[in-house]
Amino acid sequence: MPGLRATLIWVLLGAAILMPCVWALTSDLLQWRDPIYIVAGFAGVVGMALLLLQPLLVGGHLPGLRGMRGRSLHRVIGAVLVVAVVVHIAGLWITSPPDVVDALLFVSPTPFSAWGVIAMWAVFAAALLGLLRRRFAARLRLWRVLHSALACVIVIGTVVHAVQIDGTMETVSKWLLSGLALIALGRVILDRRVWTVLSLSRTK
Repeated sequence: MPGLRATLIWVLLGAAILMPCVWALTSDLLQWRDPIYIVAGFAGVVGMALLLLQPLLVGGHLPGLRGMRGRSLHRVIGAVLVVAVVVHIAGLWITSPPDVVDALLFVSPTPFSAWGVIAMWAVFAAALLGLLRRRFAARLRLWRVLHSALACVIVIGTVVHAVQIDGTMETVSKWLLSGLALIALGRVILDRRVWTVLSLSRTK
């Protein structure tokens, strides 16, 4: 039974991640798009899919990837996520610089742009905080709260950004991926109880 459960978890996780990517690659909306735009858009889809893995790895919810192994892969995927965001933004910049400038300045007429920019900066901040983890050795609880807060901004910002876009991602798989990412994040935040731990440390 444990083996069957592990297999089922990986199959369902793979479907949740791969379905949005496959649908995006086969979308009719890509027929008239430039290759750079397609790569940029797909990088965004991949980045969103990776957000489902990150909390599951930290929380030790993936069979065979618990403990240090899961946390090590979490750091690797975090780096891949940063690359995906950079490719996404760079590709959009090449195809339409004014739109990217408007988004970065928060003056874009499309509301989803602001959420994407907020999530982008949160990804960069979380990555930087990850690199500085050893400097927080004496204040590890604070580091966990900050990292968790940034994770919340990343996931929520990305979900709101994605669901407002009527683009290459298929609607049902996009909503399913968004919902699972939010659930996974919420589960890990509750399990690790970083907010409670910080509150208790302040009252001592």
